[in-house]
Amino acid sequence: MGRYRIGVASQEWESPIPGVRQKTAVQEPKRVRLVEYSREMAPHWCESGHYGYVLDGTLEITFDSETDVFESGDAVLIPHGSQHRHKARALTETVSVVFVEDV
Repeated sequence: MGRYRIGVASQEWESPIPGVRQKTAVQEPKRVRLVEYSREMAPHWCESGHYGYVLDGTLEITFDSETDVFESGDAVLIPHGSQHRHKARALTETVSVVFVEDV
């Protein structure tokens, strides 16, 4: 791996919760994650900010006042904080997303 390149293909998958697996690289103050969601992921509320791009699949994200569907080619821009809390659900077998987030 070079100083500016992340060898994602050679990284091992991590599974922070059932139904989610990810590959992560950190260069403070940012983190890049390749995340794969499956239908097995249990719905849970999240207050973290997420900025990313849906590579493949369809993801439904529910907020306090609305639900939105993100498909391949869509950007995800969710600010950090309780006023933007959300929970996601894979509508396809798997959903692949690349996120760039604050550490």
